[in-house]
Amino acid sequence: MEPLVTGTGDGERARTLHGHAGLGRPSDPLGRLAAEFDDAQDVWRSATGLVCVANPDAARAVMGNRHAVVTETSDFYRTRHGVFGPRGAQIEIGRASRALMSRHLHEHRSRLPQLVAHHLASGSVWPDAGNLLVFAHLRDVLLHPGAPPALHEVLEHIVTRAVLAGARQRHTAVSRLRFRRRAFAALHDEVAARQGERGRGGGVGEPRDLLDVVLDGCGPAARAADLVEVYLSFLFATVGSIGFALGWSVLVLGTHAEQPPARTDWVVREALRLWPVAWLFARTPSREQELGGMRVTPKDRLAVCTYLVHRHPAHWEKPDAFIPQRWADAVPDGEYLPFGYGPHTCAGAVVTMRLLTDLVALLTRDWQVSVTHDGAGPQIGPALAPPRFTVALSRRDHDLGGG
Repeated sequence: MEPLVTGTGDGERARTLHGHAGLGRPSDPLGRLAAEFDDAQDVWRSATGLVCVANPDAARAVMGNRHAVVTETSDFYRTRHGVFGPRGAQIEIGRASRALMSRHLHEHRSRLPQLVAHHLASGSVWPDAGNLLVFAHLRDVLLHPGAPPALHEVLEHIVTRAVLAGARQRHTAVSRLRFRRRAFAALHDEVAARQGERGRGGGVGEPRDLLDVVLDGCGPAARAADLVEVYLSFLFATVGSIGFALGWSVLVLGTHAEQPPARTDWVVREALRLWPVAWLFARTPSREQELGGMRVTPKDRLAVCTYLVHRHPAHWEKPDAFIPQRWADAVPDGEYLPFGYGPHTCAGAVVTMRLLTDLVALLTRDWQVSVTHDGAGPQIGPALAPPRFTVALSRRDHDLGGG
């Protein structure tokens, strides 16, 4: 197939999609932006009407918003009623969730070898296997073991019907609507019950799970429906995003077996550079202004594409190549935005990196990893999920005791 090319029409260098593995389809949203991208004009108005941002400096200005260039918003605390707030509640929820997750990872790190052996050996289908492994490891953080068994069952169904890549397409619209109402009602009832406990002075002390974190961080006046939506954001961010990031790390390792061994954290960082799960951030200009040489107004919709920021040829050497050794030297953080940037950077970024590094280190230390992949591109939606691939594990001779 001939590479897709876009150009300025005046002889300037065009940007091809040939180096963007799996992005040969300008009909999908990421393929379309990659096809339009010309690094000589890296803030541009897309054919869709969006003002797209691939310039690292402009991306930082938009995401950091130090000079109020965009309307303040949140990428995480969104509900059907707008952005959940106040900002103080968002900060407190983020702090408490990090503390809870960090404690859980520390206390249950020794479980990881058994979880990997149980869920992945000897063969597994990804990216679902990565999501389900993360869910198994973090389940008690999402919902404490003493919660109603029926609610645990609802949580499992949410993961399999809504979080896994392509899960929605496996069910009819009517079926999805019925399940959404049933799951939302079950979570709403649990939130209301916990709010009632707090209203009667029956505090639970330290949060038992992320649902407690959300309730304790928002105060008693918050709407139960909004709290359910914030909690579901946690579910998608942990099981979905962390699971997809694990999938990308395993996939790039398995498809670059000829690479010399590299530190595990370098591998994870490089996988997130090439395939940032959070690949597009939407913002609205707060006023008429110039951004990267483009005039924008509050009527415009900005789209910061971290996938293109991470592969900008003016800022990265061999931007489309998997080179984990590039992280041996300091790489400017301003050109690396896998968790966003500025005040709304993902609250769980450090915890996520710790878990991913632990899991990939365990896989590469204890197992021979063989990946079978047909070369398909990513599954593109709100998150950038890996394509379907299979992994075969065989235990290394030096670790016959299971870790």
